[in-house]
Amino acid sequence: MFESFFPKPKAFFLSVLAWTALGMLVWYGPGDWIGAALGFALPETGDPVVGIGYFFTPSFLWFYIFYVVWVAIFAAFWFTVSPHRWQVWSILGSAFILFTTYFGVQVSVAINNWRRPFFDQFQEALSGSGTVTAGDLYGLIGLFAEIALVAMVVFVVTRFVVSHYVFRWRTAMNDYYMARWDTIRNIEGASQRVQEDTMRFASIMEGLGVSVVDALMTLIAFLPVLWDLSQYVTELPLVGEIPEPLFVALVFWAAFGTGLLAIVGIKLPGLEFLNQRVEAAYRKELVYGEDDPSRAQPPTVAQLFSHVRTNYFRLYFHYMYFNIARGLYIQADNIYVNIILVPTIVAGKITLGIWQQILTAFGQVSNSFQFLVNSWTTIVEMLSIYKRLRAFEAAFKGEELAAIEAAAIGESGFAQPPAEPEPGEGGHKRSHDLGH
Repeated sequence: MFESFFPKPKAFFLSVLAWTALGMLVWYGPGDWIGAALGFALPETGDPVVGIGYFFTPSFLWFYIFYVVWVAIFAAFWFTVSPHRWQVWSILGSAFILFTTYFGVQVSVAINNWRRPFFDQFQEALSGSGTVTAGDLYGLIGLFAEIALVAMVVFVVTRFVVSHYVFRWRTAMNDYYMARWDTIRNIEGASQRVQEDTMRFASIMEGLGVSVVDALMTLIAFLPVLWDLSQYVTELPLVGEIPEPLFVALVFWAAFGTGLLAIVGIKLPGLEFLNQRVEAAYRKELVYGEDDPSRAQPPTVAQLFSHVRTNYFRLYFHYMYFNIARGLYIQADNIYVNIILVPTIVAGKITLGIWQQILTAFGQVSNSFQFLVNSWTTIVEMLSIYKRLRAFEAAFKGEELAAIEAAAIGESGFAQPPAEPEPGEGGHKRSHDLGH
């Protein structure tokens, strides 16, 4: 899955983490001084720039240069040390997607900056003081339109590049597996794993991969915003006054939700994996029956379909209580931030504009922290596909299979421990007949 597209995956991803960490240390350490020495002003203080000019401040221009140089050094190293057929897409393509995703998150920050002056003027206009004119509001609406246009362009470009990126990844996997077809053709579900599983892997990566990056970038961009907005909230219900109350309340709530859903949904990846196996066994027997009249006989088909039915009914049961827990948490999340703001609102310590900023920043960071909560079903599907492809690779590489893959499907449709192999028989050979 990974070595087909990335150069030396383990070393590559470790180097990505290390190089990213070093880059962040440089940027948040001497980065300001280096930028000032090169002619870029230090990060602006005071009220943030509102409108499209937010993306052309000196600090932003310096970031663009820094990012390009940092990526170029990293790419040049891997292009030289370990040339790879797909290196342009896997390295430079990944870097481009990271940048456009980060830029998209900054668009959200720009919109959040716009909310305070607009809603403060909106509140002032409703008071009837006459200090706010129609031109003031039209001007701010025009600034919003500029930011929205940038957001649309960035979104379209990102999705276009990501679509090509993941299809190149699928192509790399397809070429990798087909080059070994003579070895893998007899493995259970080989055709499905090469065609359907790689397709589903690519499709999920297109959405889930971008969502993961977006969640991380949102945290990086909005956590400082939320930290600054905490100055307007001095106490929380039941808890009272604590340092940085908004930040603490968010981290607690997100950790609670993530832990709850991870525990409640712990059985789902394995069940999804088994579901793919019983479906593959059923489909394979039907395919054999198209050419061989002795195959796909009613008793055999009925038994195989009973395994499908049993596993689906188990899935329905486990998803039922998972969806109950997930639904209750999401509904509670919709009112959580307003509940913790009640003492501050009653005390009159924030304006309508600040309230809007807090709601937006809290929602952005909360959604990022709750990525597992919001994407758990997709993650479960991805894990099951990963298990199938990983077991597939283990089989044709002669490696030991995972216990869940080596297990046979019993009469009840449940996975059963594999029988001990005959003397001299390789453990991985049983994978040829899994599900039959």
